[in-house]
Amino acid sequence: MARLPLNDLAGFAAVARTRSFTAAAAELGVSPSALSHAMRGLEERLGLRLLARSTRSVAPTEAGAALLGRLAPALAEIGAGLEDLAAFRDEPEGIVRLTTFHWIASTFLARRLPAFLAAHPGITVQVTVDDRLQDVVADGFDAGLRFGEDVEKDMIAVRVGPPLRHLVVATPGYWDRHGRPAHPRDLRGHACVCYHNLSSGSISPWEFERDGRELRQRVEGPLVCNSAGLALALVRNGGCVSLHMEEDVAADLASGILEAVLEDWTPPFDGIFLYHPSRRQMPPALRALVDFLKR
Repeated sequence: MARLPLNDLAGFAAVARTRSFTAAAAELGVSPSALSHAMRGLEERLGLRLLARSTRSVAPTEAGAALLGRLAPALAEIGAGLEDLAAFRDEPEGIVRLTTFHWIASTFLARRLPAFLAAHPGITVQVTVDDRLQDVVADGFDAGLRFGEDVEKDMIAVRVGPPLRHLVVATPGYWDRHGRPAHPRDLRGHACVCYHNLSSGSISPWEFERDGRELRQRVEGPLVCNSAGLALALVRNGGCVSLHMEEDVAADLASGILEAVLEDWTPPFDGIFLYHPSRRQMPPALRALVDFLKR
C-alpha cells in the first residue's frame, strides 16, 4: 500500500470526530472544499469508503470508525511528542485547546487570557464554548475549565480561581409586591427565570445548602434560557427572580437596584478548576497557561 500523508489522516480524524467538514476545516486551518477533496483522495487510495456523507451531515462508516479508533491515540501521541519539543525552546510554543461554558468564557477567561497571550506570543489558545459537558479526551481537547463539582474524578484538576457563590436576586419592588421568601420552597410561588440545561435537555433545579443539608428546589417562571445576561435584564426590569453569580450582581446590590434573599442558604462553593487527563508530561504551552491562571 502506498504511504499515506499524515495530514490526510489527521484531516480524516478531525472530520470523523467533529462530524463536520466545516468544523474540522476551521480546526485545521484549511477550506472545507479542500478538506473534502483530500478525504475523497484518501478513500480512493485506500479503496474504502470512510465517511458517509449527506447534505446535512457526515459520519464515519464502519471502516472509518475502526480506523479512527486506531488513529486517535496515535495522533495524540505524535502531537504530544511535538509539544514536548517546546521544552527545548526558551519560550513555550504551541496550541492549547480548551473547552468551557459561557459564564467562565465571558468573565474569567475574558479577564485573564489577554494578558497571558500578550506574555506568550508563541502560544495559541483555542476555546470552544459549550454549556454541555464535553469529553476532553474523546473530543480532542487539552484541558477544560469548569466548576470543581463538575470535574470528572479521573481528571487532574487544578484550582485557578477563588470560591464562588450564587445569590437569589430581584428588585426591592418585586420583593415588596410578592413577599420575601424565608425558605427555598417559598420560591414555588414566584416568577423565576429557569435555566435550560443543554446537557440533559431539562430545566435545572436551583441548588441550596445550609448546615450541611443540600436542597434542590424546582422553580417556574416566564423565561427559560441559558443566558445569564438575558436573565439579569429581565430581573432588573422588576418582573422576575433569578439565581446569579455574586460577582455578576455585586454592583446592582451595592446600588440598591437588586436585593438578595436566602443568603443563609447559598454558601460559597468550589470555584473554577482547570482539568486535564493524566499524562506522563504536561505540554509546556498548557503548563504555562496553568501557572498563569493559578496566579
